[in-house]
Amino acid sequence: MPDVNTLGRQIRTLRVDRGLTQEALAERAGLSRDIIAKLEQGRRLSARLTTLVRLANALDTELGQLIGKGDQLGAERDGGVLSLRDALLSPSLLPDLDDGHDGAPTTPEALTVTIKEACRRYWSGDFPWLVTHLPGLITEARLTRSAVGQAAVYPLAMAYDLAASVMVHLGRDDLAAIGAERAITTAHGGDDELLWATLHGTYSWVLLHQARLAEAEQLAVSMAQRIEPSFGAPARHVAAWGSLLLTALAPAAAAGRDVAEYITLATAGAERLGERTAVYDSSSFGPTSVAMQATHAYAVRREPDKALAAARRIHPGDLRDISYGRHMLDVAQAHVDSRHHAAAVQRLQEARAVSPVWFRHQRVAHSLVAEIREAEMRPSPSVRSLMKSLDLEM
Repeated sequence: MPDVNTLGRQIRTLRVDRGLTQEALAERAGLSRDIIAKLEQGRRLSARLTTLVRLANALDTELGQLIGKGDQLGAERDGGVLSLRDALLSPSLLPDLDDGHDGAPTTPEALTVTIKEACRRYWSGDFPWLVTHLPGLITEARLTRSAVGQAAVYPLAMAYDLAASVMVHLGRDDLAAIGAERAITTAHGGDDELLWATLHGTYSWVLLHQARLAEAEQLAVSMAQRIEPSFGAPARHVAAWGSLLLTALAPAAAAGRDVAEYITLATAGAERLGERTAVYDSSSFGPTSVAMQATHAYAVRREPDKALAAARRIHPGDLRDISYGRHMLDVAQAHVDSRHHAAAVQRLQEARAVSPVWFRHQRVAHSLVAEIREAEMRPSPSVRSLMKSLDLEM
């Protein structure tokens, strides 16, 4: 793991490589020269997502490259990330090429059972298991899709979608985009429009991580508009629509735009359902989903009072594993902005307890711990423990 000064060094390296002065970069990014100078000199160890997006775009680089995001599986890996890459980029997908598999296909029912387990592993933050098993699952699902047709669309599309989601966490955003595109293309060959529309949410999430905020928002909004439910629509239809609205909310907040309309519409949909409703094995929607995303949006927009008020609408146990962990990071962000560092540390510890592997891959966790460390003359044992978990320099 890079130390806390990596961000500043990376900004300086890219700036010099582009032939930019600090003043020129500040002008391009719409930031003050003072912020850039402090980051490069290590006097400021972290930056907000909105700031990082501006810097990445001004430096013509991937957001993940700027912040040094990457594979932090460490010794807990059971398989290789390259195997998952190879499954996504298999030459057998080229026209008129044989994939070399001539065995009996796995039944769609058996594949769907495995998909359910893979989704459970994803939400528990078990990335090593997913990296190990997804390549084989994708290969099996391809063979079954080729043999039986539409009956295997769901497991293959979901396997691709899970691969895309894992690749985002591992900092491989280009591969994530390929996985998301393959998931959408596979679903397009089936007869479930809701599945096809819902999978665009993952693609939007990938675009967000690529700092393509306008495209991320527009993609999610266009899909939500396409499947906008009628009054008598089934619960899952309403849930799919609401989930896409919440997906659009995140890039809108990162761009500094007003998110009130998204929250109002999604709240109306959640109230119509009354309780959490599963969309597919990998996602659900309900009142807690809205409160969680509202917390995130207000935390990103640096409105801590609104973020903490939204967080109070979430009941314990309503969120699944890493969703709860991500929510704790947003609550920690709000506490840091309110200068309640002790409360922020507690929330960070709760997030880490969900899944240490997942926690290591969260850029915001690194940023928050670095910010708290900057504010403390002598880091507390709890802060030292968090820094050790993230391999940050003391």
